[in-house]
Parts: sequence; structure tokens; C-alpha cells
Amino acid sequence: MAAADHLRVPRQHGLFLHHGIDLGDGSVAHYLEGREILRSPLEEFSRGQDVSVVNHDQASSAGVTLRRAMSRIGEQNYNLLFNNCEHFANWCKTGRHRSGQVEDWLHTGSLGALALGQLMPAALLTGLGLLLRKGLIDEASKERARQGLVQLQRLRQTLLEKLESTLEQAEIWLKGMPGQGADDRMDRRGRKLLLTGRTIADELAAVEDLETRIRTLLESGPET
Repeated sequence: MAAADHLRVPRQHGLFLHHGIDLGDGSVAHYLEGREILRSPLEEFSRGQDVSVVNHDQASSAGVTLRRAMSRIGEQNYNLLFNNCEHFANWCKTGRHRSGQVEDWLHTGSLGALALGQLMPAALLTGLGLLLRKGLIDEASKERARQGLVQLQRLRQTLLEKLESTLEQAEIWLKGMPGQGADDRMDRRGRKLLLTGRTIADELAAVEDLETRIRTLLESGPET
């Protein structure tokens, strides 16, 4: 392992993987589940489990990766589906805010107790996941897909309104952006607005992807 490596370690008896960035001094930057991005000793990050390195085909330089990781230490905007430890590590390494684990859940329908942005009931997500995995086998499943699509559309509208509001606030902040010697509080406010906007945009992308899949399923009709 070396500085700026993307590290991965099993959690919960291998049920999922935890991710972080090697800072090169025996510490790791990682999003502690449900809390904040910390700089922890490697031993605390690994919790006695075997640590592996995740390779990326198009990785940023070590310097860029480390600067990205350090810039977000202390962030407290964890979201299991849209802003988790894997999102953070992938962004540090590639500039792309993605989570393979979450994408796998969306593809397989194994969403369990996850809730999109905490705005949708987990039962609905689980049901939509099953429909995506098994297809429409009768009129009842087709009706569930229609109802799910309606709720996804409502969620998308809510997220669009949230994004519009955030962008309006960001625009106000940009117009009054201070120069050298800026107030740290103003800088933090600007960074928070940008992060919020990015997170909402990620949520929108996931909702729109799920909408597209459900709509395609409906258009294909029941299996014969």
C-alpha cells in the first residue's frame, strides 16, 4: 500500500465493504458510517480485517487524490445511498462520485432497508427492486410498477425543487463572493451549498435511472 491508494476492507462479517484513502503516514481518510469523514490510524480503519487496494483504470495523480481527501476531512453529510464511503474514495481517486455497491443494489433489486434520500419507504424500494429483477409476471405486478413510478415521479419533483432552491442560494452567495481574507464562515457556507447541490444532483440521477428502468419494464409488458 502507498500514499493515495484506494483501500477497501470488509465490514459486518463481509456483508459490505468499507472504503478509504491511504494518506501515506499510517492514517486513512474515510467516511465513518453515518457520521463524518475522519482521519484514522490504519489499525482503526481495518479493525483487524485484511485490507486490499482498489485499482482504477483512470486514476488521478497521488497529489490530486490526497488534496481531495484532505479537503473533505470533517464533512458530515453521510448518506448511505448517495454519499457513502465508497462515493468518497472513488471521488478522491477519479473525480467521479460513484458507488459500485449502490449501483449493484439498484441493478439486482437487493435494496434491503435503504431509503432514497430518506424520502421513500424502504418497502417501496424493495418492491421495485423485485420487479426489476423478476419482471412483470401478472397484472398485479404491473399495477405495483405503475404505483411505484408515480411515487418516483413525486420524489423527482421534490428533489428538483430542493436543487432549484439550493442553486438560488448558491447564486446569491456567488454574487457576494468575498475576495482575499474572506470570512471563513462564508467560505464554509459556499462549500456546503456546492456539496448539497452535488448530492441532490446525484439523488436525481439515481431516481431518474430507476424511473427509466420501471418505465421500460412497463412498456415491455408481462412476460409470456
